[in-house]
Amino acid sequence: MATEDKNRATAAAILPLVGGAANVSSIAHCMTRLRLGLHDRSLVDDEALKALPAVMGVVEDDTYQIVLGPGTVARVTPEFEQLVEEGRETAPPQAAVSSDDLAAQGAAIKAQQKAKNATPFKLFLRKIANIFVPLIPALIGCGIIAGLNGLLVNLGWLPAVTPALAAMASGFMALIAVFVGYNTAKEFGGTPILGGAVAAIIVFPGVANIDAFGQTLSPGQGGVLGALGAAVLAVYVEKWCRRWVPEALDVLVTPTLTVLISGLATIFGLMYVAGEISSAIGTFADWLLSNGGAGAGFVLGGLFLPLVMLGLHQALIPIHTTLIEQQGYTVLLPILAMAGAGQVGAAMAVYFRLPRNESIRRTIKSALPAGLLGVGEPLIYGVSLPLGRPFITACVGGAFGGGFVGLFNQLGDTVGSTAIGPSGWALFPLLDGNHGLGSTIAIYGTGLLVGYVAGFLATYFFGFSKDLLTEFNVSQDPAPSTVAATGGPHPTPATDTDTDTDADAGRANGPGSTDPGSTGPDSPEKAPARV
Repeated sequence: MATEDKNRATAAAILPLVGGAANVSSIAHCMTRLRLGLHDRSLVDDEALKALPAVMGVVEDDTYQIVLGPGTVARVTPEFEQLVEEGRETAPPQAAVSSDDLAAQGAAIKAQQKAKNATPFKLFLRKIANIFVPLIPALIGCGIIAGLNGLLVNLGWLPAVTPALAAMASGFMALIAVFVGYNTAKEFGGTPILGGAVAAIIVFPGVANIDAFGQTLSPGQGGVLGALGAAVLAVYVEKWCRRWVPEALDVLVTPTLTVLISGLATIFGLMYVAGEISSAIGTFADWLLSNGGAGAGFVLGGLFLPLVMLGLHQALIPIHTTLIEQQGYTVLLPILAMAGAGQVGAAMAVYFRLPRNESIRRTIKSALPAGLLGVGEPLIYGVSLPLGRPFITACVGGAFGGGFVGLFNQLGDTVGSTAIGPSGWALFPLLDGNHGLGSTIAIYGTGLLVGYVAGFLATYFFGFSKDLLTEFNVSQDPAPSTVAATGGPHPTPATDTDTDTDADAGRANGPGSTDPGSTGPDSPEKAPARV
Protein backbone atom coordinates (compact mmCIF):
# COMPACT_ATOMS: atom_id res chain seq x y z
CA MET A 1 0.00 0.00 0.00
CA ALA A 2 2.84 2.36 0.83
CA THR A 3 4.40 1.65 -2.57
CA GLU A 4 1.13 2.45 -4.36
CA ASP A 5 0.84 5.72 -2.45
CA LYS A 6 4.42 6.58 -3.39
CA ASN A 7 3.78 5.92 -7.07
CA ARG A 8 0.60 7.99 -7.03
CA ALA A 9 2.42 10.79 -5.22
CA THR A 10 5.09 10.77 -7.92
CA ALA A 11 2.43 10.94 -10.64
CA ALA A 12 0.63 13.73 -8.80
CA ALA A 13 3.87 15.70 -8.50
CA ILE A 14 4.64 15.35 -12.21
CA LEU A 15 1.21 16.25 -13.61
CA PRO A 16 1.07 19.97 -12.76
CA LEU A 17 4.67 20.43 -13.90
CA VAL A 18 3.80 19.29 -17.43
CA GLY A 19 0.89 21.70 -17.71
CA GLY A 20 -1.89 19.64 -16.12
CA ALA A 21 -4.24 17.06 -17.57
CA ALA A 22 -5.49 19.36 -20.33
CA ASN A 23 -1.96 19.67 -21.74
CA VAL A 24 -1.40 15.90 -22.07
CA SER A 25 -2.36 14.44 -25.46
CA SER A 26 -0.85 10.95 -25.15
CA ILE A 27 0.76 8.73 -22.50
CA ALA A 28 3.11 5.79 -23.01
CA HIS A 29 6.19 4.32 -21.40
CA CYS A 30 9.21 2.23 -22.32
CA MET A 31 11.57 0.46 -19.93
CA THR A 32 12.76 3.62 -18.17
CA ARG A 33 10.83 6.64 -19.45
CA LEU A 34 7.34 8.09 -19.16
CA ARG A 35 6.67 9.40 -22.69
CA LEU A 36 4.13 12.22 -22.98
CA GLY A 37 2.58 13.92 -25.96
CA LEU A 38 1.97 17.57 -25.03
CA HIS A 39 -0.21 20.24 -26.59
CA ASP A 40 1.94 23.16 -25.42
CA ARG A 41 5.59 22.52 -24.62
CA SER A 42 6.00 25.97 -23.04
CA LEU A 43 3.80 24.95 -20.08
CA VAL A 44 6.39 22.43 -18.86
CA ASP A 45 8.65 23.35 -15.93
CA ASP A 46 11.83 21.41 -16.77
CA GLU A 47 13.85 22.47 -13.75
CA ALA A 48 11.10 21.65 -11.28
CA LEU A 49 10.65 18.22 -12.88
CA LYS A 50 14.38 17.48 -12.63
CA ALA A 51 14.29 18.48 -8.98
CA LEU A 52 11.70 15.81 -8.10
CA PRO A 53 13.37 12.97 -6.16
CA ALA A 54 11.88 10.25 -8.39
CA VAL A 55 12.91 11.93 -11.66
CA MET A 56 16.32 10.99 -13.01
CA GLY A 57 16.14 13.46 -15.89
CA VAL A 58 14.11 14.64 -18.87
CA VAL A 59 14.65 14.08 -22.59
CA GLU A 60 12.88 15.98 -25.36
CA ASP A 61 12.32 14.13 -28.61
CA ASP A 62 9.19 13.30 -30.59
CA THR A 63 7.57 12.99 -27.16
CA TYR A 64 8.48 14.61 -23.85
CA GLN A 65 10.25 11.87 -21.88
CA ILE A 66 10.57 11.82 -18.09
CA VAL A 67 13.17 9.33 -16.87
CA LEU A 68 11.93 7.38 -13.84
CA GLY A 69 14.04 4.25 -14.14
CA PRO A 70 13.23 0.57 -14.75
CA GLY A 71 10.38 -0.82 -12.67
CA THR A 72 9.31 2.56 -11.35
CA VAL A 73 7.99 3.83 -14.67
CA ALA A 74 5.71 0.81 -15.13
CA ARG A 75 4.11 1.54 -11.74
CA VAL A 76 3.88 5.31 -12.03
CA THR A 77 2.37 5.35 -15.55
CA PRO A 78 -1.02 3.79 -14.61
CA GLU A 79 -1.34 6.23 -11.72
CA PHE A 80 -0.48 9.11 -14.05
CA GLU A 81 -3.04 7.94 -16.61
CA GLN A 82 -5.72 7.78 -13.91
CA LEU A 83 -4.90 11.29 -12.69
CA VAL A 84 -5.03 12.67 -16.23
CA GLU A 85 -8.41 11.03 -16.80
CA GLU A 86 -9.75 12.42 -13.52
CA GLY A 87 -8.41 15.85 -14.40
CA ARG A 88 -10.13 15.86 -17.76
CA GLU A 89 -13.44 14.82 -16.22
CA THR A 90 -13.37 17.65 -13.69
CA ALA A 91 -11.88 20.31 -15.97
CA PRO A 92 -14.14 23.35 -16.67
CA PRO A 93 -15.32 23.90 -20.25
CA GLN A 94 -12.61 25.54 -22.34
CA ALA A 95 -13.13 28.89 -23.98
CA ALA A 96 -13.48 28.99 -27.73
CA VAL A 97 -10.19 29.06 -29.59
CA SER A 98 -9.80 31.96 -32.01
CA SER A 99 -8.16 31.74 -35.41
CA ASP A 100 -5.28 33.80 -34.08
CA ASP A 101 -4.78 31.25 -31.28
CA LEU A 102 -4.77 28.40 -33.78
CA ALA A 103 -2.29 30.23 -35.99
CA ALA A 104 -0.01 30.88 -33.03
CA GLN A 105 -0.18 27.24 -31.93
CA GLY A 106 0.54 26.08 -35.46
CA ALA A 107 3.56 28.37 -35.73
CA ALA A 108 4.88 27.15 -32.38
CA ILE A 109 4.47 23.50 -33.36
CA LYS A 110 6.16 24.12 -36.70
CA ALA A 111 9.10 25.86 -35.03
CA GLN A 112 9.42 23.06 -32.48
CA GLN A 113 9.45 20.38 -35.17
CA LYS A 114 12.03 22.29 -37.18
CA ALA A 115 14.24 22.64 -34.12
CA LYS A 116 14.28 18.88 -33.62
CA ASN A 117 15.82 18.48 -37.08
CA ALA A 118 14.53 14.92 -37.43
CA THR A 119 15.99 13.18 -40.46
CA PRO A 120 14.02 10.55 -42.41
CA PHE A 121 16.54 7.90 -41.41
CA LYS A 122 16.17 8.68 -37.71
CA LEU A 123 12.39 8.78 -38.04
CA PHE A 124 12.52 5.33 -39.62
CA LEU A 125 14.76 4.00 -36.85
CA ARG A 126 12.38 5.48 -34.30
CA LYS A 127 9.53 3.51 -35.83
CA ILE A 128 11.61 0.34 -35.72
CA ALA A 129 12.40 0.94 -32.05
CA ASN A 130 8.72 1.54 -31.28
CA ILE A 131 7.92 -1.85 -32.81
CA PHE A 132 10.39 -3.84 -30.73
CA VAL A 133 10.64 -1.93 -27.43
CA PRO A 134 7.18 -3.09 -26.21
CA LEU A 135 8.38 -6.69 -26.68
CA ILE A 136 11.36 -6.31 -24.36
CA PRO A 137 9.56 -7.22 -21.08
CA ALA A 138 8.45 -10.55 -22.57
CA LEU A 139 11.93 -11.18 -23.99
CA ILE A 140 13.45 -10.55 -20.56
CA GLY A 141 10.97 -12.71 -18.68
CA CYS A 142 11.18 -15.61 -21.12
CA GLY A 143 14.96 -15.23 -21.32
CA ILE A 144 15.40 -15.54 -17.58
CA ILE A 145 13.09 -18.57 -17.49
CA ALA A 146 15.13 -20.12 -20.32
CA GLY A 147 18.33 -19.57 -18.35
CA LEU A 148 16.80 -21.09 -15.22
CA ASN A 149 15.57 -24.06 -17.21
CA GLY A 150 19.00 -24.61 -18.75
CA LEU A 151 20.60 -24.54 -15.31
CA LEU A 152 18.14 -27.10 -13.93
CA VAL A 153 18.62 -29.37 -16.96
CA ASN A 154 22.42 -29.24 -16.64
CA LEU A 155 22.19 -30.06 -12.93
CA GLY A 156 19.60 -32.78 -13.47
CA TRP A 157 17.20 -31.17 -11.01
CA LEU A 158 13.38 -31.13 -11.16
CA PRO A 159 13.00 -33.20 -14.37
CA ALA A 160 9.21 -33.02 -14.06
CA VAL A 161 9.28 -29.22 -14.07
CA THR A 162 11.83 -28.43 -16.78
CA PRO A 163 9.53 -29.30 -19.73
CA ALA A 164 6.99 -26.79 -18.41
CA LEU A 165 9.70 -24.13 -18.06
CA ALA A 166 10.86 -24.86 -21.60
CA ALA A 167 7.31 -24.31 -22.86
CA MET A 168 7.05 -21.00 -21.00
CA ALA A 169 10.40 -19.81 -22.32
CA SER A 170 9.80 -20.89 -25.92
CA GLY A 171 6.13 -20.05 -26.43
CA PHE A 172 6.63 -16.34 -26.91
CA MET A 173 9.62 -16.76 -29.22
CA ALA A 174 7.65 -19.24 -31.34
CA LEU A 175 5.01 -16.56 -31.98
CA ILE A 176 7.13 -13.41 -31.81
CA ALA A 177 6.52 -12.80 -35.53
CA VAL A 178 2.82 -12.25 -34.79
CA PHE A 179 3.58 -9.60 -32.16
CA VAL A 180 6.06 -7.89 -34.49
CA GLY A 181 3.45 -7.83 -37.26
CA TYR A 182 0.82 -6.39 -34.92
CA ASN A 183 3.13 -3.61 -33.64
CA THR A 184 4.42 -2.86 -37.14
CA ALA A 185 0.97 -2.27 -38.57
CA LYS A 186 0.10 -0.12 -35.57
CA GLU A 187 3.25 1.96 -35.94
CA PHE A 188 2.88 2.48 -39.70
CA GLY A 189 -0.77 3.52 -39.49
CA GLY A 190 -2.60 0.33 -40.45
CA THR A 191 -4.97 -2.00 -38.63
CA PRO A 192 -2.81 -3.85 -36.07
CA ILE A 193 -4.75 -7.12 -36.15
CA LEU A 194 -4.35 -7.35 -39.95
CA GLY A 195 -0.60 -6.93 -39.57
CA GLY A 196 -0.59 -9.72 -37.00
CA ALA A 197 -2.73 -11.92 -39.23
CA VAL A 198 -0.36 -11.62 -42.20
CA ALA A 199 2.71 -12.13 -40.00
CA ALA A 200 1.10 -15.25 -38.50
CA ILE A 201 1.48 -16.94 -41.89
CA ILE A 202 5.25 -17.08 -41.30
CA VAL A 203 4.96 -19.27 -38.20
CA PHE A 204 2.01 -21.38 -39.38
CA PRO A 205 3.11 -25.06 -39.60
CA GLY A 206 1.19 -25.53 -42.87
CA VAL A 207 3.74 -23.47 -44.86
CA ALA A 208 5.92 -26.59 -44.82
CA ASN A 209 3.64 -27.90 -47.63
CA ILE A 210 4.45 -24.95 -49.92
CA ASP A 211 7.28 -24.70 -52.45
CA ALA A 212 8.74 -21.29 -53.36
CA PHE A 213 11.77 -20.63 -55.57
CA GLY A 214 12.27 -24.37 -55.86
CA GLN A 215 12.53 -24.78 -52.09
CA THR A 216 10.10 -26.02 -49.48
CA LEU A 217 9.28 -23.31 -46.97
CA SER A 218 9.75 -23.96 -43.27
CA PRO A 219 7.68 -22.50 -40.42
CA GLY A 220 9.36 -19.39 -39.04
CA GLN A 221 11.45 -18.80 -42.17
CA GLY A 222 12.28 -15.10 -42.36
CA GLY A 223 11.51 -14.60 -38.68
CA VAL A 224 10.97 -11.12 -37.34
CA LEU A 225 12.36 -9.47 -40.47
CA GLY A 226 9.82 -11.30 -42.61
CA ALA A 227 7.05 -10.35 -40.19
CA LEU A 228 8.12 -6.72 -40.29
CA GLY A 229 8.14 -6.65 -44.10
CA ALA A 230 4.83 -8.50 -44.37
CA ALA A 231 3.09 -6.11 -41.98
CA VAL A 232 4.44 -3.01 -43.74
CA LEU A 233 3.17 -4.40 -47.04
CA ALA A 234 -0.21 -5.09 -45.42
CA VAL A 235 -0.44 -1.47 -44.29
CA TYR A 236 0.13 -0.16 -47.81
CA VAL A 237 -2.33 -2.64 -49.32
CA GLU A 238 -4.93 -1.67 -46.72
CA LYS A 239 -4.48 2.05 -47.43
CA TRP A 240 -4.69 1.39 -51.17
CA CYS A 241 -7.93 -0.52 -50.73
CA ARG A 242 -9.52 2.22 -48.66
CA ARG A 243 -8.98 4.72 -51.48
CA TRP A 244 -11.31 2.93 -53.91
CA VAL A 245 -13.41 0.34 -52.07
CA PRO A 246 -16.96 1.69 -51.46
CA GLU A 247 -17.67 2.40 -47.82
CA ALA A 248 -20.55 -0.08 -47.74
CA LEU A 249 -18.20 -2.89 -48.81
CA ASP A 250 -15.13 -1.78 -46.92
CA VAL A 251 -15.63 -4.07 -43.93
CA LEU A 252 -15.68 -7.11 -46.25
CA VAL A 253 -13.38 -6.24 -49.14
CA THR A 254 -10.51 -4.34 -47.49
CA PRO A 255 -9.44 -6.91 -44.87
CA THR A 256 -9.89 -9.76 -47.37
CA LEU A 257 -7.71 -8.16 -50.04
CA THR A 258 -5.17 -7.01 -47.44
CA VAL A 259 -4.60 -10.52 -46.10
CA LEU A 260 -4.84 -12.15 -49.55
CA ILE A 261 -2.42 -9.87 -51.43
CA SER A 262 0.02 -9.43 -48.55
CA GLY A 263 -0.19 -13.13 -47.67
CA LEU A 264 0.63 -14.29 -51.20
CA ALA A 265 3.54 -11.84 -51.41
CA THR A 266 4.78 -13.07 -48.04
CA ILE A 267 4.61 -16.75 -48.96
CA PHE A 268 6.03 -16.47 -52.47
CA GLY A 269 8.59 -13.76 -51.86
CA LEU A 270 9.15 -12.19 -48.48
CA MET A 271 9.67 -15.39 -46.51
CA TYR A 272 12.43 -16.50 -48.86
CA VAL A 273 14.13 -13.09 -49.06
CA ALA A 274 13.86 -12.38 -45.33
CA GLY A 275 15.09 -15.89 -44.58
CA GLU A 276 18.21 -15.28 -46.64
CA ILE A 277 18.80 -11.93 -44.92
CA SER A 278 18.30 -13.45 -41.47
CA SER A 279 20.74 -16.23 -42.25
CA ALA A 280 23.25 -13.71 -43.54
CA ILE A 281 22.97 -11.68 -40.32
CA GLY A 282 23.66 -14.73 -38.19
CA THR A 283 26.52 -15.87 -40.40
CA PHE A 284 28.10 -12.41 -40.43
CA ALA A 285 27.85 -12.00 -36.64
CA ASP A 286 29.50 -15.38 -36.12
CA TRP A 287 32.19 -14.61 -38.71
CA LEU A 288 32.86 -11.15 -37.28
CA LEU A 289 33.51 -12.39 -33.75
CA SER A 290 35.22 -15.60 -34.83
CA ASN A 291 37.70 -13.75 -37.04
CA GLY A 292 37.66 -10.17 -35.80
CA GLY A 293 37.58 -11.17 -32.15
CA ALA A 294 39.23 -8.59 -29.94
CA GLY A 295 39.40 -6.00 -32.74
CA ALA A 296 35.69 -6.25 -33.52
CA GLY A 297 34.81 -6.17 -29.82
CA PHE A 298 37.07 -3.15 -29.30
CA VAL A 299 35.34 -1.17 -32.06
CA LEU A 300 31.82 -2.19 -31.06
CA GLY A 301 32.36 -1.49 -27.36
CA GLY A 302 34.02 1.84 -28.06
CA LEU A 303 31.43 3.17 -30.47
CA PHE A 304 28.25 2.18 -28.67
CA LEU A 305 27.96 5.26 -26.43
CA PRO A 306 28.17 7.64 -29.43
CA LEU A 307 25.61 5.49 -31.26
CA VAL A 308 23.25 5.85 -28.28
CA MET A 309 23.82 9.60 -28.27
CA LEU A 310 22.82 9.79 -31.95
CA GLY A 311 19.92 7.35 -31.62
CA LEU A 312 21.52 5.04 -34.19
CA HIS A 313 21.66 2.12 -31.76
CA GLN A 314 18.02 1.47 -32.63
CA ALA A 315 19.16 -0.13 -35.88
CA LEU A 316 20.63 -2.98 -33.82
CA ILE A 317 17.32 -3.98 -32.21
CA PRO A 318 16.05 -6.15 -35.11
CA ILE A 319 19.53 -7.69 -35.41
CA HIS A 320 19.56 -8.66 -31.73
CA THR A 321 16.06 -10.11 -32.04
CA THR A 322 16.98 -12.06 -35.17
CA LEU A 323 20.04 -13.58 -33.47
CA ILE A 324 17.97 -14.56 -30.42
CA GLU A 325 15.37 -16.14 -32.69
CA GLN A 326 18.02 -18.08 -34.63
CA GLN A 327 20.60 -19.04 -32.02
CA GLY A 328 18.79 -18.57 -28.72
CA TYR A 329 20.95 -15.57 -27.76
CA THR A 330 22.59 -12.48 -29.23
CA VAL A 331 26.40 -12.39 -29.11
CA LEU A 332 26.48 -8.64 -29.70
CA LEU A 333 24.74 -7.40 -26.55
CA PRO A 334 27.36 -8.53 -23.97
CA ILE A 335 30.02 -6.72 -26.00
CA LEU A 336 27.96 -3.54 -26.34
CA ALA A 337 27.17 -3.68 -22.60
CA MET A 338 30.86 -2.98 -21.94
CA ALA A 339 30.22 0.65 -22.95
CA GLY A 340 28.31 1.06 -19.70
CA ALA A 341 31.23 -0.42 -17.77
CA GLY A 342 33.57 2.14 -19.27
CA GLN A 343 31.13 4.87 -18.25
CA VAL A 344 31.06 3.62 -14.65
CA GLY A 345 34.85 3.53 -14.48
CA ALA A 346 35.08 7.04 -15.91
CA ALA A 347 32.59 8.35 -13.34
CA MET A 348 34.61 6.82 -10.51
CA ALA A 349 37.73 8.56 -11.81
CA VAL A 350 35.91 11.89 -11.97
CA TYR A 351 34.84 11.37 -8.37
CA PHE A 352 38.44 11.01 -7.21
CA ARG A 353 39.85 13.72 -9.49
CA LEU A 354 37.40 16.36 -8.28
CA PRO A 355 37.49 15.94 -4.48
CA ARG A 356 36.38 19.54 -3.87
CA ASN A 357 33.41 19.58 -6.23
CA GLU A 358 30.65 18.35 -3.94
CA SER A 359 27.97 18.88 -6.59
CA ILE A 360 29.47 16.53 -9.18
CA ARG A 361 30.40 13.98 -6.51
CA ARG A 362 26.79 13.93 -5.25
CA THR A 363 25.56 13.37 -8.81
CA ILE A 364 27.97 10.46 -9.22
CA LYS A 365 27.00 8.84 -5.92
CA SER A 366 23.30 9.03 -6.76
CA ALA A 367 23.68 7.79 -10.35
CA LEU A 368 26.38 5.15 -9.85
CA PRO A 369 24.06 2.34 -8.60
CA ALA A 370 21.92 2.75 -11.71
CA GLY A 371 25.08 2.75 -13.82
CA LEU A 372 26.20 -0.56 -12.34
CA LEU A 373 22.84 -2.02 -13.37
CA GLY A 374 23.31 -0.81 -16.93
CA VAL A 375 21.36 2.46 -16.71
CA GLY A 376 24.20 4.70 -17.82
CA GLU A 377 22.65 7.90 -19.11
CA PRO A 378 22.42 9.66 -15.73
CA LEU A 379 26.22 9.42 -15.64
CA ILE A 380 26.53 10.39 -19.30
CA TYR A 381 24.39 13.52 -19.15
CA GLY A 382 25.13 14.44 -15.55
CA VAL A 383 28.88 13.85 -15.51
CA SER A 384 30.98 12.75 -18.47
CA LEU A 385 29.32 14.53 -21.40
CA PRO A 386 29.15 17.98 -19.77
CA LEU A 387 32.83 17.68 -18.83
CA GLY A 388 33.75 16.68 -22.37
CA ARG A 389 36.96 14.66 -22.31
CA PRO A 390 35.73 12.07 -19.73
CA PHE A 391 33.07 11.01 -22.24
CA ILE A 392 35.81 10.04 -24.68
CA THR A 393 37.77 8.17 -22.03
CA ALA A 394 34.57 6.35 -21.03
CA CYS A 395 34.36 5.12 -24.63
CA VAL A 396 37.96 3.92 -24.29
CA GLY A 397 36.95 1.86 -21.25
CA GLY A 398 34.04 0.36 -23.19
CA ALA A 399 36.39 -0.49 -26.05
CA PHE A 400 38.77 -2.45 -23.81
CA GLY A 401 35.90 -4.33 -22.16
CA GLY A 402 34.39 -5.14 -25.56
CA GLY A 403 37.78 -6.24 -26.85
CA PHE A 404 38.15 -8.65 -23.91
CA VAL A 405 34.77 -10.33 -24.51
CA GLY A 406 35.38 -10.34 -28.26
CA LEU A 407 38.72 -12.10 -27.76
CA PHE A 408 37.05 -15.01 -25.97
CA ASN A 409 34.44 -15.24 -28.72
CA GLN A 410 37.32 -15.59 -31.17
CA LEU A 411 38.85 -18.32 -28.99
CA GLY A 412 35.58 -20.27 -29.08
CA ASP A 413 33.95 -19.23 -25.79
CA THR A 414 30.75 -17.60 -27.02
CA VAL A 415 29.08 -15.16 -24.64
CA GLY A 416 25.49 -14.22 -25.45
CA SER A 417 22.31 -12.79 -23.99
CA THR A 418 18.91 -14.46 -24.26
CA ALA A 419 17.11 -11.09 -24.29
CA ILE A 420 17.71 -7.43 -25.06
CA GLY A 421 17.25 -4.50 -22.70
CA PRO A 422 19.33 -5.01 -19.55
CA SER A 423 23.08 -4.59 -19.34
CA GLY A 424 25.67 -4.22 -16.58
CA TRP A 425 25.02 -6.46 -13.61
CA ALA A 426 21.37 -6.83 -14.67
CA LEU A 427 22.50 -8.92 -17.65
CA PHE A 428 23.88 -11.79 -15.55
CA PRO A 429 20.53 -13.69 -15.31
CA LEU A 430 20.21 -13.57 -19.12
CA LEU A 431 23.67 -14.85 -20.05
CA ASP A 432 24.08 -17.94 -22.19
CA GLY A 433 26.90 -19.45 -24.21
CA ASN A 434 28.40 -22.59 -25.68
CA HIS A 435 30.70 -23.63 -22.82
CA GLY A 436 28.48 -23.70 -19.77
CA LEU A 437 27.01 -21.00 -17.59
CA GLY A 438 30.00 -20.75 -15.24
CA SER A 439 32.43 -19.99 -18.05
CA THR A 440 30.03 -17.50 -19.63
CA ILE A 441 29.49 -15.62 -16.36
CA ALA A 442 33.22 -15.54 -15.67
CA ILE A 443 34.05 -14.05 -19.07
CA TYR A 444 31.30 -11.44 -18.92
CA GLY A 445 32.09 -10.49 -15.32
CA THR A 446 35.81 -10.12 -16.08
CA GLY A 447 34.89 -8.04 -19.13
CA LEU A 448 32.95 -5.67 -16.90
CA LEU A 449 35.95 -5.44 -14.57
CA VAL A 450 38.22 -4.66 -17.53
CA GLY A 451 35.81 -1.93 -18.65
CA TYR A 452 35.66 -0.43 -15.16
CA VAL A 453 39.45 -0.40 -14.77
CA ALA A 454 40.19 0.85 -18.30
CA GLY A 455 37.58 3.60 -18.04
CA PHE A 456 38.92 4.63 -14.64
CA LEU A 457 42.58 4.72 -15.68
CA ALA A 458 41.93 6.45 -19.00
CA THR A 459 39.85 9.13 -17.27
CA TYR A 460 42.09 9.53 -14.24
CA PHE A 461 45.25 10.08 -16.28
CA PHE A 462 43.94 11.55 -19.55
CA GLY A 463 40.43 12.81 -18.80
CA PHE A 464 41.39 16.18 -17.36
CA SER A 465 43.59 18.97 -18.65
CA LYS A 466 45.24 21.32 -16.20
CA ASP A 467 42.73 24.04 -17.04
CA LEU A 468 39.80 21.65 -16.59
CA LEU A 469 41.01 20.65 -13.12
CA THR A 470 41.55 24.27 -12.15
CA GLU A 471 38.04 25.17 -13.29
CA PHE A 472 36.11 22.28 -11.78
CA ASN A 473 38.05 21.09 -8.75
CA VAL A 474 36.49 23.79 -6.61
CA SER A 475 33.66 23.71 -4.11
CA GLN A 476 30.20 24.26 -5.55
CA ASP A 477 28.65 24.60 -2.08
CA PRO A 478 28.57 27.75 0.07
CA ALA A 479 31.21 28.21 2.71
CA PRO A 480 30.21 27.10 6.24
CA SER A 481 30.50 30.65 7.53
CA THR A 482 28.01 31.86 4.94
CA VAL A 483 25.55 29.16 5.88
CA ALA A 484 25.88 29.93 9.58
CA ALA A 485 25.42 33.63 9.02
CA THR A 486 22.28 33.30 6.92
CA GLY A 487 20.67 30.26 8.49
CA GLY A 488 20.72 28.24 5.27
CA PRO A 489 22.65 27.57 2.10
CA HIS A 490 22.77 30.12 -0.69
CA PRO A 491 22.28 28.99 -4.26
CA THR A 492 25.50 28.66 -6.17
CA PRO A 493 26.42 31.47 -8.59
CA ALA A 494 24.91 31.31 -12.03
CA THR A 495 28.29 30.67 -13.57
CA ASP A 496 28.56 27.38 -11.65
CA THR A 497 25.41 25.75 -12.98
CA ASP A 498 24.47 24.23 -16.27
CA THR A 499 21.49 25.60 -18.18
CA ASP A 500 20.95 23.84 -21.48
CA THR A 501 23.56 21.11 -21.57
CA ASP A 502 21.27 18.31 -20.40
CA ALA A 503 18.46 19.35 -22.67
CA ASP A 504 20.73 19.53 -25.71
CA ALA A 505 22.28 16.19 -24.86
CA GLY A 506 18.87 14.67 -24.36
CA ARG A 507 17.68 15.83 -27.76
CA ALA A 508 20.65 14.15 -29.35
CA ASN A 509 19.59 10.85 -27.85
CA GLY A 510 16.86 9.12 -29.80
CA PRO A 511 14.00 7.19 -28.19
CA GLY A 512 14.20 3.52 -27.50
CA SER A 513 17.38 3.80 -25.76
CA THR A 514 17.81 1.22 -23.11
CA ASP A 515 19.15 3.92 -20.70
CA PRO A 516 17.38 6.91 -19.13
CA GLY A 517 18.93 10.32 -19.56
CA SER A 518 20.13 13.39 -17.68
CA THR A 519 21.26 13.80 -14.09
CA GLY A 520 21.10 11.56 -11.06
CA PRO A 521 17.81 11.29 -9.20
CA ASP A 522 18.79 13.15 -6.06
CA SER A 523 21.40 15.63 -7.22
CA PRO A 524 20.30 19.21 -6.52
CA GLU A 525 22.79 20.58 -9.02
CA LYS A 526 24.18 19.47 -12.35
CA ALA A 527 27.71 19.40 -13.61
CA PRO A 528 28.68 22.62 -15.38
CA ALA A 529 28.63 22.55 -19.14
CA ARG A 530 31.94 21.91 -20.82
CA VAL A 531 32.46 21.97 -24.58
